Amino acid sequence: MAHGIIGSHYHSMLASRVGMVAHVLFLTTAVLMLVWLLHYRGGINIQSEDPEQIFNVHPFVMSWGFILLIGEAILAYSTIPAHIDHRTQKMAHMLIHLVGLILAIFGVYAAFKFHDAAVAPDLTSLHSWLGIAAVALFGLQWLFGFVTFWLPAAHADTRAAAAPAHVMAGLAIFMLAVCAAQTGLVEKSAAAASAAELKLINVTGIFILLYGLTVASAVRAAQGLLCRRLFARSALRISLARVPPLT
Repeated sequence: MAHGIIGSHYHSMLASRVGMVAHVLFLTTAVLMLVWLLHYRGGINIQSEDPEQIFNVHPFVMSWGFILLIGEAILAYSTIPAHIDHRTQKMAHMLIHLVGLILAIFGVYAAFKFHDAAVAPDLTSLHSWLGIAAVALFGLQWLFGFVTFWLPAAHADTRAAAAPAHVMAGLAIFMLAVCAAQTGLVEKSAAAASAAELKLINVTGIFILLYGLTVASAVRAAQGLLCRRLFARSALRISLARVPPLT
């Protein structure tokens, strides 16, 4: 029993600390992206007559929405204090995901609007294919999670059986979004106007990758904590079952 308590405390502390590192990487990545778009690329304006300013909306909302916010939604279960009830954690997870999905859809719209303004063909790059796939899969993932884990119609056994696959699918889609971001930065690095801008793009890509890996590590630590708790509950049920009834 003592070993189980120590193990649970270890996984809880690990998930919390990794989550704190992820928050720092979140802020750093957000600042780097803003510096790049505002200082080197002329600003962000979806209504601009300058196609480049229209395009800049795309990396801005995709990085904030599809990478950073979705990462924070994934971290909701491991970084929200344990004394907060599970339904509140679930609501935070679902709503942050929804905001991220809306921003991702708007980011796709900005990319298509840029192509129209620049008279450029759509969906011709690996980046666009990965990005569209990630957004579509994430939309399906969110809908599945809403129906299965939020609506009261789903049975508890169904939720328990679907949870591991839901977690792994969500993490896989998140890492697909990270890969899409990396390919997008590689495309833009070819058009960098200076060595300083190129270095900033590279550093931003590294921080996005580190953020993705840190979120994945936090999920792994949180899964270890969950396994400990499930094992403890099972052991308690077995112990209670072995207690002879009072006569």
